Amino acid sequence: MSHSSEPPRATNTQASSPDDLAASLLGTKQELEVDKMFKACVKLEGSDLHLKVGTPPIVRVKGDLKPLNRPPIEVEEMVRLLIPMLNERNRRIFEEEGGADFSYTVNVEGENWRFRVNMLKQLGRPGLVARRINNFIPNFEGLFLPPVLEELCKYDQGMVLLAGVTGSGKSTTIASMLNWVNRNYRKHILTLEDPIEFVYTEDKCLINQREVGSDVKDFSIAMKHAVREDPDIILVGEMRDEETFMTAIHAAETGHLVFGTIHASSAPSTIGRILDLFPEELHKAIRNAIAFNMKGIVAQKLLRSIRQGVSRVPTCEIMTFTPMIRKLLLEEKDQKLADAIRIGAAEGMQDFTMSLKQLIDDGLIDRPTAFEVAPNPEALKMALKGINVSQPGII
Repeated sequence: MSHSSEPPRATNTQASSPDDLAASLLGTKQELEVDKMFKACVKLEGSDLHLKVGTPPIVRVKGDLKPLNRPPIEVEEMVRLLIPMLNERNRRIFEEEGGADFSYTVNVEGENWRFRVNMLKQLGRPGLVARRINNFIPNFEGLFLPPVLEELCKYDQGMVLLAGVTGSGKSTTIASMLNWVNRNYRKHILTLEDPIEFVYTEDKCLINQREVGSDVKDFSIAMKHAVREDPDIILVGEMRDEETFMTAIHAAETGHLVFGTIHASSAPSTIGRILDLFPEELHKAIRNAIAFNMKGIVAQKLLRSIRQGVSRVPTCEIMTFTPMIRKLLLEEKDQKLADAIRIGAAEGMQDFTMSLKQLIDDGLIDRPTAFEVAPNPEALKMALKGINVSQPGII
C-alpha cells in the first residue's frame, strides 16, 4: 500500500452560496465578530467550539472542555454574534425548527479552516456548537486504522457503514477511505452532504460534492439526480431515516459502492438500529437487503492517546459480511453476531476487545483508558494475559 509522504490538503471552501464560495476562494469573506472565537479554537488546536448564554466560550482540547479567558456571553451579545452567520435559508430553518446545520469558514494567518456548525436554541436562547474539520485528509496509518479498511474500499458495489456516536471520528475515517480510492483508482466519486465537511482534491478520481440545501433542495432530489450522474461511489452522509436508507440500499443494489454513517454503539447493534427505522412488517425484506448488499460495518470510538504528538486514536470493531454473518442475519440470530466477529479474525474482523489490546500493545493508549470503554472488561483482562477467548464451537 503506497502513500504519499504528506496527505493531500483539503481545499477549504465554504459552500453556502456561489458568492460565498467565490469570496472564500479569493480569501475575501467578510470577517464577523464571532470569527475571533473560531480563531481561538484553531490556535488552541481544539476539536469543538461551544457558545452558550451565561458561560464563556468553551473549546474542547484533546477531549477536555476548556473555557476561554473572557466573561460569560450574555443574550444580547450571543444574538449579535450568531445571527450574522445565517444566510436566508438557514435563518428560516433555525426559526422554524429550532436549529440549523451548516458549514463555516474562517481565515487564520492566511489559511482557511472549515467548521461544521450546529446553531441551536436551549431554554429559548441561541447557542452554537462547531466541529473543526482538519485541513488535510489523513491516510489510514496517520489515523491508526486497521489495514482491513483498505479492503472495504476495493468493492465495485455494495454498502459500507461507519457506526459510532457523535464525535467518534466517523466522518474522518470515511474521508480517509474515499481519499484512498482517490489515490488508487480512476472512478467518479459523488458526495451528498449536509453540510459538506472535507473538500477533496482530485488525484485519480473525478469528484463531485453536493451540499443539501445549497447545491440541491433536499436529499431525496439529490439521490434521484445521483443515478443520472454516472457515479461509481456515493457518499450519502448519515443514515437517519427510512427514506435515506432505502435510497442508499437501492443505489448499492444497482451497481454503486455506497458509504454512509449511522449512530450505533457497535457493529452488531447497527443491525437493530437500521431495523428500527422501519415498521416490523418490513424487517425480513430489510434483513435480506442488508445481507446481500452490505460489505462491512465499522464501529469506532475515539480515545485519548498516550503517544507523544498523537492526541486521540480510534478503537474499531469491524464486521465484514462473510457467509457466516449473512446466515446469522437471515436467521435473525443477531445475538450471535458478536461471537462470529470474535472468531472471524482470519477474515479481517475484530471486536473492541481485540482492538483495545492492539492499541495497548502499540503504546497508543494506557490500560485505564482501555478498561474504561471496554464492553467486556473480563475478556480484555484475559486477552492482555495472552488467553484467547475465541470459542470456534459456539456458533
